[in-house]
Amino acid sequence: MNPLRSRVHRLVDRLSDEDLEDVWIAMRNYYYDSYVLKAIADAKATLRPGDTLNREEALRFLLML
Repeated sequence: MNPLRSRVHRLVDRLSDEDLEDVWIAMRNYYYDSYVLKAIADAKATLRPGDTLNREEALRFLLML
């Protein structure tokens, strides 16, 4: 196992449940942001002409719903 990863595991094991909850609340937004940024980067890498809608097409699509 990666040495840094094992150090993090040991640190998490030493935290109380309350402290772990506080850390998760603080880190949750950063975790979600990194997940979304990775998805955006992956989507940009495979973007082809015609994969997106212009403003008028998007409004027309939304009005059909």
